[in-house]
Amino acid sequence: MDHYCVLGNPVEHSKSPLIHARFAELMGQSIAYTKQWVATDGFSDMLAQLQADGVRGCNVTVPFKFEAFQAALHPTERAQLAQAANTLRFDDAGIYADNTDGIGLVNDIEHNAGVRLAGRDILLVGAGGAAAGVLGPLLASGPRRLVVVNRSADKATALVARHRAHPWVQDLLQKTELLAQQIHAVEGDFDVMINATASSLAGVALPIASHVLKPGALAYDMMYGPAAEPFAQWATRHGAVARDGLGMLVEQAAAAFALWRGVHPPSGQVLREMRAALLPAA
Repeated sequence: MDHYCVLGNPVEHSKSPLIHARFAELMGQSIAYTKQWVATDGFSDMLAQLQADGVRGCNVTVPFKFEAFQAALHPTERAQLAQAANTLRFDDAGIYADNTDGIGLVNDIEHNAGVRLAGRDILLVGAGGAAAGVLGPLLASGPRRLVVVNRSADKATALVARHRAHPWVQDLLQKTELLAQQIHAVEGDFDVMINATASSLAGVALPIASHVLKPGALAYDMMYGPAAEPFAQWATRHGAVARDGLGMLVEQAAAAFALWRGVHPPSGQVLREMRAALLPAA
């Protein structure tokens, strides 16, 4: 039986074992998937131990995504753009790294929420690791305009500049206007707004005006569950369609499963099951 795991600190809250166990059940595959707490200074030692034990791959969550990327001999373009990895595969040729967060976000928006991103105007709020992980795949989806804003404007500018300089992005920029703006002075309105900040966890409001939302816009919070409710309420009050990040969680896991196992699991079904499980009892 092949063994996989999720590495993090903290990691007790992770739903990855539940998701991957269901994927394996639905695909008729036999795998073991566990949670592994890692000391803040112990990531490289943990990777060496996993490889010695014959583990086939792992997911990586905070605060180790940057270290995961640095440990890889074979990073994908997505991981290179993000400078971070959330999925590792252990091969004879070394560690293969990918970042499936962005494709998970795009798949959830386009396939599960039914909102096409091509030709749309997208506002990405945040310029930290979460935003870096999704900016490349968002560009690849072909929006008309993609604006990155952040409380610290220089971080947004730096993130945009790093993506603009990457060879893989040059063709994408022929059809997408990629900009960084001040969060307090966002220009224009948007079809899709994505909250990639930790504001929901911190319980603070985003310093952004509601006029950025076109009527009926999709307002997406990468957080899910109770943490995403204040953002959803704000978005709904201002005429937007709110969505949390549960689908992104499931879809990024599906992309990781496909990388490891060579088949794509029925992510939509698993998402529906998880949504139903979160509904309050009647």
